[in-house]
Amino acid sequence: MPTYEYLCRSCGQRLEVFQSFRERPLKTHDGCGGELQKVFHARGVVFKGSGFYATDSRSNGSKSKTKTDSEKPKAEAVSDAADD
Repeated sequence: MPTYEYLCRSCGQRLEVFQSFRERPLKTHDGCGGELQKVFHARGVVFKGSGFYATDSRSNGSKSKTKTDSEKPKAEAVSDAADD
């Protein structure tokens, strides 16, 4: 369950509440009866694993190269004349 932070507009107290996504946001502060406002924070993005940073670059020799149609091996044609 996510944790939400609320700020009471009357007394200035901050509350952290565990709420389901389906629950409605809180409206009043139980302590003083003031109006609650949901506080939003900027969250950083964390990229885990290799390949996300400039320091993860590979040498030119190990890059995977896709083969074009002209480079792919062609299937050998089977002739019916060999069966005679």
